[in-house]
Amino acid sequence: MSPPSKLCFTFTDRVGIVADIARILSEHAISITAMEVRVDPTSRNVQVYAALDNPQNGACWRKAQPVLEQVPGLQRMEAVHSLPRERHEAWLRLVLNSISDGLVAVDEHGRLTLINTAAQQLFGLDPTSALGLPLGRLELGDSRLPEALQGRPCERVPRHHLIDGQRAQFLATTLSIRDEVGQIGGAVEILQDMGQLRSLAQAIIDPEREAFACIVGTSATLQMPIRLAQQVSRTDVIVCLRGESGTGKELFARAIHTESRRTGEFIAINCAALPSELLESELFGYTSGAFTGAQKEGKPGLFEIAKDGTLFLDEIGELPPGPQAKLLRVIQEGRIRRIGGAREIPINARIITATSRNLEQMLASGEFRQDLFYRINVFPIYLPALRERIEDLPALIEHFLFRFNARLKRPAQSLQQAALDKLMHHPWPGNIRELRNVIERAAILSASPQIGPDCIIFGSELGQPEVFQPAAETPGEPLPYRVARHEKNLLVEALHEHRSLRQTAVRLGISHTALLNKLKKHGIDPATL
Repeated sequence: MSPPSKLCFTFTDRVGIVADIARILSEHAISITAMEVRVDPTSRNVQVYAALDNPQNGACWRKAQPVLEQVPGLQRMEAVHSLPRERHEAWLRLVLNSISDGLVAVDEHGRLTLINTAAQQLFGLDPTSALGLPLGRLELGDSRLPEALQGRPCERVPRHHLIDGQRAQFLATTLSIRDEVGQIGGAVEILQDMGQLRSLAQAIIDPEREAFACIVGTSATLQMPIRLAQQVSRTDVIVCLRGESGTGKELFARAIHTESRRTGEFIAINCAALPSELLESELFGYTSGAFTGAQKEGKPGLFEIAKDGTLFLDEIGELPPGPQAKLLRVIQEGRIRRIGGAREIPINARIITATSRNLEQMLASGEFRQDLFYRINVFPIYLPALRERIEDLPALIEHFLFRFNARLKRPAQSLQQAALDKLMHHPWPGNIRELRNVIERAAILSASPQIGPDCIIFGSELGQPEVFQPAAETPGEPLPYRVARHEKNLLVEALHEHRSLRQTAVRLGISHTALLNKLKKHGIDPATL
């Protein structure tokens, strides 16, 4: 039998216990490498832990064991895997390695005594070879640990370090470690990532700021675009988000901006929501007196406002030919010129585009410039429709219910299985946007915390037919009402046919602005059609 490497002796408390154990082990040629004594505060029993330097064979232990068992006051002797201090140190390492801040500690001589996982990755150090080395032999950049060892700690000092050729920025705080009499016995440096701090500050200022962690779903079809977006987020490459309406393209764009470490704002514009005569002034701005109705002092465009931030061009497929040419020039030269101005203004806004249209078909028909297509389609990311990730439905439902009930300060709600089954078999032509509407509608209609299938009502059940059917005439209806109803039917029919506000306006022979006014007049929301 080979001797145990670590033992725990439980004794009734008395004087001389440790001395007796040490004497017996020494007499039998068994060395002690570590020993700890713990007193149980309730039973007053004493536990003595000993780590042994095992001999080559068990002869010494076989002779020592019966002698140890006869020590007065011994209640139990058992082998253990670790000593209390070892367990404590293991837990401490686990805690330190789980935090996102880098942590480095040295002793009074400046030798490395502790480095957690975040700091290891930051400096590219292997703790097995780095521990015990002096600061001079470690590539820690402009570390403030030497000053802390001299009694000069610092708090949140900006520092930077190159990681694979890229500059990482963080705030460094150093503390001097002093003993009970005030002597410095070491120092510790805490490194906080500036990007994470900015995200935390922004989350407090703007709770609606989105990040990849806010994207709900674990399906493989969703995780692939998330991984691609995360990889590209800290570059300046133009991203083109492709997918059906309601798949979360703006959510992805905001997450890319959040992870990009850019200090400017996220500015979004829907290229289909503005008439072409206003779109250019919104994007590029204008000078004083550029056109009738212009502000006297001029106005900066969104490219200028998004300086050091991100400009999100949603529905870029709806961009008219004129702005297409100007956008191409901005991408190529990194400069804009305000309407009516002669001075070129450098811009530093990252561009993210999105479209629900087939740009390749638009190229073939001449609706979209080929050179602009190849500029914006450098890194396309395709977002799946909800019907392609139906396994994410339960998590999305829970998410929307939680947010809705929390906003209205209502008790938590959940779905009955029959209600979930009804949702799982729906085709979801409106994707996530449609799901959110259905869930909020069900939460309002249900009088019970358990939402039943009768509360799951789709648009077609509320008089919003998925296939357009004109409203029937009412006998004796006055002419103005009949004209208004007919106009509304024509608008809805054209929207169903084209799915584009700009093309709908052309189809009806009216301006983009006139179309928007008519939609507002009749209470038509194209997103719900």
